[in-house]
Amino acid sequence: MPLSPDLAAFLAPPAPERLPLPPAARPAPGVRLLRGVPYAYRAGVRPLELDLWLPDETHGPLPVILYLHGGGWRAGTRTEMGPRFRHWSPDPFARLARAGFAVASVDYRLSGEAVHPAQLDDATAALAWLNARADELGLDARRTVSWGESAGAHLAALLALTAPVSGCVAWYGPTDLTTLPGQCPPGAYDAADPTTREALLIGAAIADAPDRARAASPVAHVHADAPPFLVLHGTEDALIPLAQGEQLAAALRRVGARVDFRPVAGADHGWAGLSEEDTEQCFTASLDFAHACTAVPLPPVHP
Repeated sequence: MPLSPDLAAFLAPPAPERLPLPPAARPAPGVRLLRGVPYAYRAGVRPLELDLWLPDETHGPLPVILYLHGGGWRAGTRTEMGPRFRHWSPDPFARLARAGFAVASVDYRLSGEAVHPAQLDDATAALAWLNARADELGLDARRTVSWGESAGAHLAALLALTAPVSGCVAWYGPTDLTTLPGQCPPGAYDAADPTTREALLIGAAIADAPDRARAASPVAHVHADAPPFLVLHGTEDALIPLAQGEQLAAALRRVGARVDFRPVAGADHGWAGLSEEDTEQCFTASLDFAHACTAVPLPPVHP
């Protein structure tokens, strides 16, 4: 039996931008964590949530890092930056907050729940939520950097190319689903297989749906007004070949966009095989890039 309009309105979930915020946890000195904040409701799936990390000490509205986790679009968790960082103390998100950022680590629908572009729609909704609550939370969401690893880097790049953000950090992400099969070692990837991670993302085998695969590829969305990109990719990546990072960098350069592409010598996927010192350098370089993208220009000095 269909619901009457009045009953449907009564039963509808509350608007996330008006929900009360959870009490803050204290995961590290100088840092507050609002854990599990709903930012969107989608019919038929769980509420979509984000964790918001905030510094205690602020000097005006905070720039934002919108972080998207990896996991092949079918797994992963917003609670960590990736397996290479599980032992870090303080947590890398806490380090970013201490460096002066608000960090929103975001859930999105996995490929078992919905196909592309649902994941990009969710990241866009998270950005809208941050804008809607910016005054309340002391954020300057106009200064947002999207950052992701692996599948999250793919989504961070798509977000940066389709929404108003200030920059993008992409770690070892797929960037062109149409060329990925041919860049893998012979026999390692079957473009006709409907069960690959990429096929599950778009709802069909790559070979059977090249238009869908192209539409889900960041390289298909580059434009001259793209924000600055930092692309880090391991030279020994056995899951997402280095050529994928090279393709995104080349596509951005062709349209005149700013991109800093850095192959990471000896690194496999997820920074596996990388020394602690070199992993720290990847993190620090990305933090420095985020600072540069969100810096507030000083007013001119008049004599």
